[in-house]
Amino acid sequence: MPHRIEDLKPCIATVQVDNERVRVTRYTFLPGTDTGWHTHGHDYVVVPTRAGTLTIIERDGSTREVAYVPSESYARTLGAEHDVANLSDDTVEFVEIELK
Repeated sequence: MPHRIEDLKPCIATVQVDNERVRVTRYTFLPGTDTGWHTHGHDYVVVPTRAGTLTIIERDGSTREVAYVPSESYARTLGAEHDVANLSDDTVEFVEIELK
């Protein structure tokens, strides 16, 4: 059963490394959780570790679904502003590496 955006709870963010060069964080999205609104202050790489679909909510309210496939990484530049939500019934995980 899909989850509603207005009912979301925080996802689990576990910082694994944080030094002067990088911050590595594992994000676990249980069903019905999200990151909350945030702006990326660094370039970053995302490495999916558990498959699933997450919904990206943009500042203008538009949404798009993104399928995460383990080991199919992608990189983005600083400045991205969004909320990442798990509206599905499956747990989704990825590791984010921020380049300071």
